[in-house]
Amino acid sequence: MSYLKKIFNFEDKVIVITGASGYLCSEIARAFVNVKAKVSLLDINEKKLSQLSKELKKKDTKIVSFKTDVSKKKELKQSLDFTLKSFGDVDVLINGAGINAPTSFKEISEKEWDKILSVNLKGTMLACQVYGEYMVNKKKGSIINFSSVSSGLPLSKAFAYSVSKAGVKNLTQNLAREWASKGVRVNAIRPGFFPTEWSKKNFIDKQRHNSIINHTPMKRYGNPKELVGAFFWLASDTSSFVTGAEITVDGGFTTKTI
Repeated sequence: MSYLKKIFNFEDKVIVITGASGYLCSEIARAFVNVKAKVSLLDINEKKLSQLSKELKKKDTKIVSFKTDVSKKKELKQSLDFTLKSFGDVDVLINGAGINAPTSFKEISEKEWDKILSVNLKGTMLACQVYGEYMVNKKKGSIINFSSVSSGLPLSKAFAYSVSKAGVKNLTQNLAREWASKGVRVNAIRPGFFPTEWSKKNFIDKQRHNSIINHTPMKRYGNPKELVGAFFWLASDTSSFVTGAEITVDGGFTTKTI
């Protein structure tokens, strides 16, 4: 085995991904499948989850899926039990479940506000509780949360989402401090603009598109595959001295002011 393959060896490593059938997380799932990891796919969308599971199982690797609402701790506990029964261990948790809405601030209903924070922030917190407890008990593990370029300076048209991601960043740093001495690392990936078709339809009109591109030094959107390296790094022992970090992958978006 080459040095590079040795330090990024994910064979028999168990990777759990929430929001697994989403635009970004499905690509992360494909990446880990391609390096022979054991992957447990969690998502509330049973149809998309089934489609992704069938696709990945064609790769001749070990894949399981479990319908999970991350805002319900009971279901997360069930998913952990299911994963442990299937694979016997959990090495990495990727918290990718998330939703958004373009509602103007004065029009945001309590229901919408509560739903976005319940999935994005509460769901991340609960998954960290459930899977983090397991990792702390075995004294090893890596948790990777999904932050956002809106976790610092907020983005327009994404009020509840920006609040939730600021919370995820703070939660990540808090847990990193709490669990650093217990063998569990907690970090976050901070993606820039990787728009889905839904985002292009609901968030990005021509004017907003121009604003984003003009503010991004690379002058383009990101491709989901461009997140893979950061996830491989944080999931592997090559990042064993990294915790509490927010790794930015944004084409330079957050480096630019005027």
